[in-house]
Amino acid sequence: MFTGEQTQKMDTKGRTVIPSKIRDNLAERLVVTRGIDKCLFAYPETTWKALQEKLSSLPFTDKKVRSFNRFFLGGAEALDADKQGRVLVPSTLRDYASLTSQVVWVGVGDHIEIWDIDKWNEQMDEYLLSEDAEEKIEDLADYMAGLGV
Repeated sequence: MFTGEQTQKMDTKGRTVIPSKIRDNLAERLVVTRGIDKCLFAYPETTWKALQEKLSSLPFTDKKVRSFNRFFLGGAEALDADKQGRVLVPSTLRDYASLTSQVVWVGVGDHIEIWDIDKWNEQMDEYLLSEDAEEKIEDLADYMAGLGV
């Protein structure tokens, strides 16, 4: 289970350190792919394999399934950390998420999101600093309650 957020530098080669809190809970390599909201999703390899099996069991005759699989599975890369705990994020994924010199690793349960710091701050500002922030948070809480959380 991944939670919390941590900012890390990304060098010009596209390397970034996996935060120690995440690394300590990770016994395997990460599979990173295009995520929703123009960020990256990173999964432990065993979690990724289970998700991939579910996606592969869906009907390939469904156009939306094929499109999603192209987007999600087609962009995936397995990443191994070096001795310093860094991973090299491929340029195609960096470009998709507009990653620059500062990235934010965000634990969201079974996976991690990797955000460009400016995009992350924009997302958070919407719920923390906007005039209707309290109302937006209440709406989210109501929605989640409707889902049984």
